[in-house]
Amino acid sequence: MTDTTTRKITPQIVAEHGLKPDEYERLLEILGREPLICELGIFSVMWSEHCSYKSSRVWLKTLPTSGPKVIQGPGENAGVVDLGDGDAVVFKMESHNHPSYIEPFQGAATGVGGIMRDVFTMGARPVANMNALRFGAPDHPKTRHLVGGVVAGIAHYGNCTGVPTIGGETNFDEGYNNNILVNAMCVGLAKTDKIFYSAAKGVGLPVVYVGSKTGRDGIHGATMASAEFDEKSDEKRPTVQVGDPFTEKLLIEACLELMATDSIIAIQDMGAAGLTSSTSEMADKGGVGIELDLDLVPQRETGMTAYEMMLSESQERMLMILKPERQEQAKAIFTKWGLDFAVIGQTTDTQRMVIKHKGKIEADLPVPVLANSAPMYKRPYIEPKKPSKILPEWVPAPNSILGTLKDLMGGPALASRRWIWEQYDHMVMGDTVGRPGGDAGVVRVHGTKKGIAVACDVTPRYVTADPEEGTKQAVVETWRNLTAVGADPLAITDNMNFANPERPEIMGQFVASVRGMAEACTALDYPVVSGNVSLYNETNGVGIPPTPAIGGVGLVPDWTKIADIRLKSEGNMLIVIGREEGHLGQSLYQRHATGKFDGAPPPVDLQDEIKAGRLIRTLIREGRVLAVHDCADGGLLVAVAEMALAGGSSGLGVELYPYEGKLPAHAIWFGEDQGRYVVEVTPQKAEEVLERARLLELPARIVGRVSGDAIGLKGEKPLPLSELRAAHEGFLPNLMQSELGA
Repeated sequence: MTDTTTRKITPQIVAEHGLKPDEYERLLEILGREPLICELGIFSVMWSEHCSYKSSRVWLKTLPTSGPKVIQGPGENAGVVDLGDGDAVVFKMESHNHPSYIEPFQGAATGVGGIMRDVFTMGARPVANMNALRFGAPDHPKTRHLVGGVVAGIAHYGNCTGVPTIGGETNFDEGYNNNILVNAMCVGLAKTDKIFYSAAKGVGLPVVYVGSKTGRDGIHGATMASAEFDEKSDEKRPTVQVGDPFTEKLLIEACLELMATDSIIAIQDMGAAGLTSSTSEMADKGGVGIELDLDLVPQRETGMTAYEMMLSESQERMLMILKPERQEQAKAIFTKWGLDFAVIGQTTDTQRMVIKHKGKIEADLPVPVLANSAPMYKRPYIEPKKPSKILPEWVPAPNSILGTLKDLMGGPALASRRWIWEQYDHMVMGDTVGRPGGDAGVVRVHGTKKGIAVACDVTPRYVTADPEEGTKQAVVETWRNLTAVGADPLAITDNMNFANPERPEIMGQFVASVRGMAEACTALDYPVVSGNVSLYNETNGVGIPPTPAIGGVGLVPDWTKIADIRLKSEGNMLIVIGREEGHLGQSLYQRHATGKFDGAPPPVDLQDEIKAGRLIRTLIREGRVLAVHDCADGGLLVAVAEMALAGGSSGLGVELYPYEGKLPAHAIWFGEDQGRYVVEVTPQKAEEVLERARLLELPARIVGRVSGDAIGLKGEKPLPLSELRAAHEGFLPNLMQSELGA
């Protein structure tokens, strides 16, 4: 328990709160006095990296964040984009990395709960979840335990709240051995005239606390998320929040019911920093002050101090500013749903945050200063060195193309993630029309023909080699995934996961990454409407690979005309559209053949991406193509194999046509050239599709014919789909069986 007003502030206490000596001196100068202990706690979380973005704000301002369809960009709980017909999509991605490493089940579960609150706070009903997960090497002693806990936590929270998890990505890499990443994304639907914001405008209005009671869980959670790990990290377990998805479900329904009335002036999730951030941000945006009486806060533990209540990150809580005449109506709604409802303060005209507890003033702070005074650093950085291109002939050819395919498809990078996504309920709510396992998940906008497509992507090895080009690739990968199901890409959310920004080489990665994102989003008219920055992802000075995860959202005009990756019929032709240069630098094949990743990642041609994207979407909507898949990790042959395996036990094989060009054959089959799609067409439509690509100056060629139940290539023994499927599907169950049997 933390002492109250009389505790002496020492340098050690300042350091424990994550403030550097010069930052504390800045605080003393701002206040003109020594802070009370509660005030120190409040400033420490508001000035934490997690809450203030003090190392990243200067660069984030360079991103394109507006557009004709953008209703709300960064700065609110989530981004909002217009879908037409009075409908809007609301979405955001956030990290819960540090808590998930310390306590994987609760860390991941509360990450899902937190991002869902960000979405329904805006007035949207959550309709889809996604996640981007990064774990250490499969043979690392902690990996199995972390995978099991994180997946169970995500499944528990999403399934219990009745929101489908429609896709995501999971990677294994030794760079995450001691610092995993758990990025959660939520998408919701709202009406454009019913979007809710967090500005507390008006004086003398009730400040209302709703949801769960406040406990001591999560105290200093934001501070922990703003520091690197060391060998004592397990001691931070008490800072991990504990979630209750059943309460969250009640909170969703109660909030949406109240939002249907004309009662709410402002609403804010109590996320990172809990009561502290929600009150200060709402007051600042509304230009008012707030006075709280913490004696009125619903509490589930006895003897809680003002410090503990203001910094608690207990889950499933919201703060509202209500119209006074609607207070009783609101109370009746939350009482009906079995949730706490308490008026804990009021707005004032003082522009000060005044916190009272047991008759004492525990904090009296100027709101504009509290909300806006965090340092903004332009940290020194070293520009990343551009790597050299790896020529295709520098990477040795395999003994067997198809044998290599089997090895790659059965390895940790490309093996099926079915073991993971089958634990998630992806069909709840009955609107999922594009399931996990394809390029993008799709949910329909209930009662309309419209669909929302969602994808998340990043290839950290590309970003490590070249942060600018690698981040550009992450953006266009989501663009292609949305395009491949027939969606018009609308906007992105991002989750910028990096190591310690106080190291110039790490800050250089971040700066270059933002630059690449800005370039791609500007060219594609694909703005950034929300996001999250997670820094200090390192342990004992060893940082994670730079991982700017991108979540993309697109609009499907008619969900009955979406494409998937499953091959449809014997005798159909497979066409690859896009440039083929056999780029093997940073490819999965390169590591398979040489034991390492080396050189430059494949470059991105944004103009080609635009042309190919428009063509693919048009072909889908015209019914000219029967299956579509973009080429990504592993290259062309892996894309074809994934299309064959997508049919399950009745999947169709492919007879591949030998490559007869000038490049090495293995570079064509496994090169990770960007901007390419594989499409299935009837023989009658093949020449038309080829010609339409050529008219756009996009290379296109027939690579094979749908046939049989194996992958065949002249000169090699056919690879039966049953054998390929066993390798592809076996990796994760075998890995996790080791954990279960341990």
